[in-house]
Amino acid sequence: MLINLHSHLEGWLRPETAASLAREAGVPEPPAGWARALRLDGPADLTAYLEKVAASYPFFRRLDAIERIAREAVEDAAAGGQDYLELRFGPATHADDDRGLAEVVAAVARGMAAGSAASGMPSGAVVAVLRHHDEATNLAVARAAAAAAGEVVCGFDLAGDESRFPRHDVHAPAFGVAAAAGLGLTCHAAEAGEAAAVADAVRWLGVSRIGHGAHLVDDAVELARAADAGLVVEICPTSNHFTGAIGRVADHPGTAMRRAGVRLVLGDDNPMQTGSDLAAERRVLVEELAWDAAALDALDRASVDAAFLEPAVRRALEARLEA
Repeated sequence: MLINLHSHLEGWLRPETAASLAREAGVPEPPAGWARALRLDGPADLTAYLEKVAASYPFFRRLDAIERIAREAVEDAAAGGQDYLELRFGPATHADDDRGLAEVVAAVARGMAAGSAASGMPSGAVVAVLRHHDEATNLAVARAAAAAAGEVVCGFDLAGDESRFPRHDVHAPAFGVAAAAGLGLTCHAAEAGEAAAVADAVRWLGVSRIGHGAHLVDDAVELARAADAGLVVEICPTSNHFTGAIGRVADHPGTAMRRAGVRLVLGDDNPMQTGSDLAAERRVLVEELAWDAAALDALDRASVDAAFLEPAVRRALEARLEA
């Protein structure tokens, strides 16, 4: 089963859509084409990785373009064999005087709903606040997410450059608003930061899931604490290699986390930037990390349990697991 619980909308922009939108805006095509402009050349660090992701931002300047990109992302995930997709995005990055936060959130939700209707694959939107934004901005994002909470908008996340902006306490008010609206809570942590960032995110933000958590295995005490708390870690092996969190994909700490009792789910993070979608990430688990059928079954069951799903969708996926 392919359940994608960590994927960014900005990492799904089709090169041909970028070319189309650029022509409409009078933007010249890069010499090597849009696919090359959007894709990373190889492993670097988190800051360089995020700079490449930001190359997609100019294409989110119109609401119809945002809706189109969201719809195409869901359709492409379904075409790639995925069974459920959670797409996260930071609306404050794409809002301005012409496009308010609520309008950006609504455009993503419309696009995803259309993509799900066309493909038959369920999907959910996870609204993200960013580490480098101020408290007022992130509170406004949380309120927009809370107002839209429902069939499509299902979760709330903290993303951004952890190496430069490691604090979690300053984001607690925004997460309080999201929690009160019933949104599922997750946070990028211990991706570029130390293992203790995971417990810090739980303490201040009340999250049940952690994005990446690659450095959690650096501290046995923190690793055991995460396992005992029943935390779910969203692993993205290829992306962690490209951000410099791990030296080789084969070195990914997912196996060590699993053996320590931490529940794991899978994501492809930014597939356009890395060139690796969820199906490829699942192959990594088997071919690079030597996961067996039992480990994959545990992954699938944790994914259905931890996803920010509508009850009917969860029941349908549970039934498929037992079929």
